[in-house]
Amino acid sequence: MTVLAIYPADPAPELAQLLDLSGFVWKGVAQPSDVDLFEPDEGWGGAIVQLGENSDLGWGMLRALRRRDVPVAPLLLMVRGNELNELDLRDDLFDDFCLDPFHPRELEARVRHMLASSGGDLSGERIEYGPLILDLETYEASVNNQPLDLTFMEYELLRFLAATPGRVFTREVLLSRVWGYEYYGGARTVDVHVRRLRAKLGEEYAALIQTVRSVGYRLGESRRR
Repeated sequence: MTVLAIYPADPAPELAQLLDLSGFVWKGVAQPSDVDLFEPDEGWGGAIVQLGENSDLGWGMLRALRRRDVPVAPLLLMVRGNELNELDLRDDLFDDFCLDPFHPRELEARVRHMLASSGGDLSGERIEYGPLILDLETYEASVNNQPLDLTFMEYELLRFLAATPGRVFTREVLLSRVWGYEYYGGARTVDVHVRRLRAKLGEEYAALIQTVRSVGYRLGESRRR
């Protein structure tokens, strides 16, 4: 049985309700020592950390989870739009992040994706662009035959761009089409996800996602060239 560690121990009612209704098993942790005290016999299946009003405590919990002898993983960070600047230079402390307040369908999808096992051969319907391959059945992606460890929204953003290579999308369109609603984080959340995608593609393939000055982003070269 997969058990999630949730911080703070008394999460927001909306989060607790979503986890319960979606069938996730979880335990609240109030401080780093609780992680050891309440750890299930099979170990933690992952953790969700809300930064909340005192973000220093939230970051401290993330460090404690990450730096255990057996680190808790994967880690999902919930952060408010005005706290996005706090993510800079802290990418190593979490695996994925979600803006808070959250959309229930998105958060549930992120958690399920986070917990889904990786691996397996690429199969079924897929999108290919040069060295990039995205499997639409397994939610797996690879570049030059090397698997990419993508979060749910990183995969969704890459899939959307790769579906129409060469076409430029504004940040506002990407927010609407990928995130699916008026997103609390604004355009900056697109920039953060693009930055993380490029880092995971690696130096050789980061340029697959191109910035079009004063407009937005596209995957690959313009079809008019």
